[in-house]
Amino acid sequence: MEETLKILVVDNDEVDRIAIRSALTKAGVQIELSEVGDGNDAFSALNTTAYHCVFLAYPLPGNDGLTLIQQLRSVEIKVPLVVLTDRGDEENTLQLLKAGATDYLSKSRISPETLAQVLRSAIRIYQAEMQAALATQQLRESNEQLIQKNQEWEKQQQHIQMQNFKLMEASRLKSLFLATMSHELRTPMNAIIGFSQILLRPKFGQLTHQQRDMVERILNNGKHLLMLLNEVLDFSKLDSGRLDLKPEIFDVSKVINLGVGEMQSLAKAKNLSLLVQTDIQNPLVFNDPVRIKQILINLLSNAIKFTESGEIWVEVKELPANKIVVIVRDTGIGIAPKDFKNIFEAFRQADQTITRKYPGTGLGLAIIDSLVQMMGGKIFLESKLGIGSIFKIELPRQITLSDEVDDPPPLQLDEKGVFYSAKNSHHSSSEARQQQIGYPRFL
Repeated sequence: MEETLKILVVDNDEVDRIAIRSALTKAGVQIELSEVGDGNDAFSALNTTAYHCVFLAYPLPGNDGLTLIQQLRSVEIKVPLVVLTDRGDEENTLQLLKAGATDYLSKSRISPETLAQVLRSAIRIYQAEMQAALATQQLRESNEQLIQKNQEWEKQQQHIQMQNFKLMEASRLKSLFLATMSHELRTPMNAIIGFSQILLRPKFGQLTHQQRDMVERILNNGKHLLMLLNEVLDFSKLDSGRLDLKPEIFDVSKVINLGVGEMQSLAKAKNLSLLVQTDIQNPLVFNDPVRIKQILINLLSNAIKFTESGEIWVEVKELPANKIVVIVRDTGIGIAPKDFKNIFEAFRQADQTITRKYPGTGLGLAIIDSLVQMMGGKIFLESKLGIGSIFKIELPRQITLSDEVDDPPPLQLDEKGVFYSAKNSHHSSSEARQQQIGYPRFL
């Protein structure tokens, strides 16, 4: 059933009003018609009742149509408005359209067909305008929300930047504190070690067995503490970018043998075999011998610490593309897969409790990783719980010093589950990973 349209006719001429009513009735339009004679009555009617359309005769006596349209707009009353004009009044009609009228029709052309057509057209235009206005309003609201969200995002960015600045400053102060404390503590620690060594010399007097045992304990603990302080100092320098490599040409096999020799006493104390094999035709490399030795000693310290029985192997080999590899293999407790991506983090150990079985700062592998990165090398790790671990350090035979070191990407597992440091992102070939290194392979 067709909707009944509420129509308001504004015309002081009763004959014209009758003509409009008759034309709409003959057109079959279901209407509820209201009639007023001037603009004031029309304004009052539109203030109290919602109409589907208004037919406005022009001109009107007193308060004319233009004034009515302006009044309606001032109070934001919106309704389809068709102006009914006399012949030759096109100029005034154009003004009414600009003021807000929807359409116009000459009174001489009023007929059931034209009036019904203009009515439906005016309603469709009005509905389209309302939809466009609603869409514009929604767009404006969305834009305002977007502006508000953008402002909130900018505030969050500023907050994050401020937090990052605070974190960077805290990290800088931490590194400075670690470096300062490590440096300050090394002086009295060196004195303790030196005086302990003097007391153990026979020419300074004979000590009783109990006294000698106590002085040796002081010396050993002092050396251990000095080693920890040196680790903290090295890490603080690496963390702040103040540690520089001092490369020179040296025999890498001699440095490896020297490092292994220094760790033999610790291995013997735990009844562990510490074996070394060098398979390198040209042992000369251009690198920092002190740091190469430090990498090896840190790896051996970990291997000895976490191995209760069995053997530890060290091998140095040549690789294609002018590289060498240092391999340290143990039969220790191994590393769980869930801990793979944590062990190279500073101050991080698999057991983080204060009652942990294995002591240490947790900086050894972090220092190794940073040094290997500075040297342009790569770290590979294979491990299995209860069986042991293999660390492979691949290094170029001749390092290239760089003024800047990029921030490291995260550590990763390759497609075969071999863990490696992604600071030096790479994948060794499958053939290289499967290559035997002279000892029984346990992974």
